[in-house]
Amino acid sequence: MTARGAARRCPPTTWLGPLLLLLACLLVSRSTTEEVSENCSHMIGNGHLQFLQQLIDSQMETSCQIAFEFVDQEQLNDPVCYLKKAFLLVQDIMEDTMRFKDNTPNANVIVQLQELSLRLRSCFTRDYEEQDKACVRTFYETPLQLLEKIKNVFNETKNLLKKDWNIFSKNCNNSFAKCSSQGRERQHKEPSDPQLPGFVFRLLVPSVILVLLAVGGLLFYRRRRRSHREPQTVDSLMEQPEGSPLTQDEDRQVELPV
Repeated sequence: MTARGAARRCPPTTWLGPLLLLLACLLVSRSTTEEVSENCSHMIGNGHLQFLQQLIDSQMETSCQIAFEFVDQEQLNDPVCYLKKAFLLVQDIMEDTMRFKDNTPNANVIVQLQELSLRLRSCFTRDYEEQDKACVRTFYETPLQLLEKIKNVFNETKNLLKKDWNIFSKNCNNSFAKCSSQGRERQHKEPSDPQLPGFVFRLLVPSVILVLLAVGGLLFYRRRRRSHREPQTVDSLMEQPEGSPLTQDEDRQVELPV
């Protein structure tokens, strides 16, 4: 072999090193993937659901409602896409809406659930940010109803991850786009506030009741006043003096010749 041919041939060590490095990277990525799948499948435990149930049981029953943004299941009927959207909203709700006094049992539960949500992010793929508000509307419910929603999200997520740890890598942009188009159609058909009819009804009913009470009170007052006047009129007629014009007319009628 000539010197030129020997110079063109690469030594074995020049290509063996990158090959070994590539194999090592594949092994590491495979082990990392298996570790992520194992974590996603068992990340939500029964203890987390018990913590949520304790939060629900410790709530005071009240009719007071709070406003929060959540997924409209009527628009988004795909269970996987529904949970992908709900998972992100639950994080916002736990951070902004569900507030308890520091260092209390309920506050500690919220902290643990927030840490769990951060770990679960690796199990979800992120869709386009411009569709963050798609399929979302404002709910007005009690704190108890809100906690029931959150528990249901964690429970359904746990069940789906056990079946398939990679299930939330599904691309939901098409489903979210349908919600956006439906929302625009609703805005054209219903330009008014959807909460307005209920507000008008709650405002109108007390007003009608007040008007009816006022009219009834006025009629009762007039009737009572009239009933007081009638006995006085009868008594005044009975107590007419003999020299009054009425008695004189009666006497004249009697004295007329036949």
